[in-house]
Amino acid sequence: MKKISDVAFIIQARLDSKRIPEKMIRPFAGSNLFEIAIQKLVDSKLIPNSNIFTALYDPELQSIAENYPINIFLRDEKSVSESQRPSVVSSWHKLPYKHFISVNSCLPLLSVDTIDSFTNYFIRSRHKSLFAVHDTKNFYWDSEGEMITPYPGTMNTNLVDTTYSAAHALYAGSMDDIANDIYLGDFSPNYPELFIVEEQETFDIDFEWQFKMGEVLYENRKRL
Repeated sequence: MKKISDVAFIIQARLDSKRIPEKMIRPFAGSNLFEIAIQKLVDSKLIPNSNIFTALYDPELQSIAENYPINIFLRDEKSVSESQRPSVVSSWHKLPYKHFISVNSCLPLLSVDTIDSFTNYFIRSRHKSLFAVHDTKNFYWDSEGEMITPYPGTMNTNLVDTTYSAAHALYAGSMDDIANDIYLGDFSPNYPELFIVEEQETFDIDFEWQFKMGEVLYENRKRL
């Protein structure tokens, strides 16, 4: 069992989004995506504020983060480049923690309860890493047109084997792995281990239409 005191909670953000410029600080439902993500971690009754880090390069984001009882890890220019090396992109692996949990700041519908459940599961797990996924029952084919999911003899998806797709929401792993350019593992069974989250919570804002729809969904969810 891991100790939560050994886990750094990371929100990594930058302003040079190509599809929606400065989407992290663009007005969204009376706030912005960056602050909504920070507030969720701060609101958690499980996560200590002292373990929360924003990994930032842009001064505008740093200025916002300073208003919250959390830490700021300053990224250098190299870490915000298009490098594929985890040890470069996730330069916060140098923090004095054994483990990390990274939260995607582009998911305003992701709940505090889900973040806490993911955290609790990771702490209790004997595995080194954990990856949020959706469980689906559908038909899939590869690029050559070969069917990936075994065909059950009918188009009834209830009879199809369950498959899992990346939720791009929550990631947990080892700081030592990142130092060795391994982000979540070699993607063999349980490396990373999979954690199922509701697809409704992982509406990812990456395009203009998603920004507008996401704001409506977020406001409606708040009223429930």
